[in-house]
Amino acid sequence: AADLAAASIARAGADVASRLKALMVLGRTRRASGDGVCPQERRNAMTRVMGCASASWIYVELDERGRTRASCASESDATAGYGALLCDVITGRAPGDVLGLDDSFVDAMQIGIGSKMEKSRANGFKNMLETAKKQLRALEAGASANSDPFPSLIVLADEVRARGSFAASQASYLEPDEGKVRALVDVLQAKKIGIVAHFYMDPEVQGVLMAAKASYPHIAISDSLVMADLAVKMVEQGCETIGVLGVDFMSENVRAIIDEAGHADAKVYRMAAEEIGCSLAEAAQSVSYDSYLDDAGNTANSVHVIYINTGLDTKAAANAKIPTITCTSSNVVSTVLQAAAQIPDVNVFYGPDTYMGGNLAELLRRMTTWDDEDIKALHPAHDRDTIKALLPRLRYFNDGTCMVHDMFGKDVCDTVRSYYGDAYQTAHFEVPGEMFKLAMEAKDRGLGVVGSTQNILDYTCARVDEAIERALPEGERLRFVLGTETGMVTSIVRAVQSRLRDAKAKGVANLEAEIVFPVSSDAITQTGEADVPVVPGPSAGEGCSLDGGCASCPYMKMNSYDALMKMCDKVGSPAGQAMLAAQEPRKYESADGAGPSIAAQGCVPILHMRHFQKNKTFSDALVADITSRRR
Repeated sequence: AADLAAASIARAGADVASRLKALMVLGRTRRASGDGVCPQERRNAMTRVMGCASASWIYVELDERGRTRASCASESDATAGYGALLCDVITGRAPGDVLGLDDSFVDAMQIGIGSKMEKSRANGFKNMLETAKKQLRALEAGASANSDPFPSLIVLADEVRARGSFAASQASYLEPDEGKVRALVDVLQAKKIGIVAHFYMDPEVQGVLMAAKASYPHIAISDSLVMADLAVKMVEQGCETIGVLGVDFMSENVRAIIDEAGHADAKVYRMAAEEIGCSLAEAAQSVSYDSYLDDAGNTANSVHVIYINTGLDTKAAANAKIPTITCTSSNVVSTVLQAAAQIPDVNVFYGPDTYMGGNLAELLRRMTTWDDEDIKALHPAHDRDTIKALLPRLRYFNDGTCMVHDMFGKDVCDTVRSYYGDAYQTAHFEVPGEMFKLAMEAKDRGLGVVGSTQNILDYTCARVDEAIERALPEGERLRFVLGTETGMVTSIVRAVQSRLRDAKAKGVANLEAEIVFPVSSDAITQTGEADVPVVPGPSAGEGCSLDGGCASCPYMKMNSYDALMKMCDKVGSPAGQAMLAAQEPRKYESADGAGPSIAAQGCVPILHMRHFQKNKTFSDALVADITSRRR
């Protein structure tokens, strides 16, 4: 039936305009007759089609025989016509048959070819089918479309509502204690201290830092690469001390980049005298990674792309074996594509994050099915043929899993697919392949993003901005599945709520954004306290765990508010400075005491990346190293 419906549209004309006209005529006819039109009272956040430029709804129920009955509505004639076709196809069918229907029949209509607008329209049609499936799955499970299995935060202009105890534990820190905020601001101002923190901090710490930033500018929460750049700016603006909230490789990078910028007199401190480790960074210091690099170094025309989340000594050792350039989760794709574009027959070795490497390979495999226009939007020198040629020359380390991201396991992904298939899907490059594929599928329909923490934040804000621009009179709720660490939630909520408040002041109301946490019950710990009964993360153990994320990791939790205040209190007094010596990042002096320090050598791959970011090409020195070191 779906194929016949698609064929009827495809035969309506020789070009896209003619086929769209046929859909528009059908939409107007159905709207005029009222046949199969979704009633006004059924048009709500649960039946709204996400990712559709025009306001559209589809409502699904089961009739007395247990068969599907569907109705739809749209402000767009073309979308209303497609909705009418879809409702005709699925009405009277068994729910299982509808759930087994894929969206290829939309492509068969041949309306999503050509311009980006045409592709966007086709994506909206596919999302309507996904919205119908979501309602059917809920009906089959005996639940309503509102009975969502995962906790979430619903962000409005004036409040944040928590659904589920996990979300409540996250929301509890969005309005931090004013006394703590004031105390922090006072000591930072008095002692000229700047603070750089990673996105994956504990929500309590992030809440205090973001509130303090409103009164004191030298506070920043970002990804690991930007932390160092922001620290340099703080020093150049008068800060004499930088406090780093993160794991040790982050503070080491901050120290090295500040030194590279000529500010060796600035002080840099971690939040503890003890090691603040990271299992992923440690994976790159293993015997198996050394062996991986040995093989790579013996391969002609090869380059090692190393994740920024590794130690300076690791980067230095790697660059000694094979030409190495650092990457982040936001530029890893462009780095690999540039290597292939600039250096013929280059062999790319990525590491140490196995998930990111696998996801990178998955992305390239998907790109071989894209139109050349879409590929060139990522990199102008590439097309399907060049991507196919690159794939066998991309290798990645297979033993560098960051265990915390296993919180997004198969069961979690199955639930996301079943209950949140029509929501915006986000996935960090570090998440397991199942979660990454979900986001890639959604991205192909215009409903997803894959990339870094900053990419996810930017994408979320962009979708909210679009909804504000639409300004639908009845309002709408945007849903985002947070396929990254829950430590991101504070930054997302703050950014989204700021936009919603501005919009409300301009008369755009009834707009909500729901942040969904795809976590299992194993990812929370009972506290036994009445006010906050659960917290995210495992109840015991050291290092990373299957049961929680980086924000829940005992290492990250060493970066507490109390630790920050103790560090600040010690700054400025001789006794305090002596005690803080144990909290300085490792400086990695040279092995022989005469040549460049290990830190300076470890900065070489970072400087290669900075050149690429600034100039959009690899430096001549890096290219020469890649093409001549092994022959």
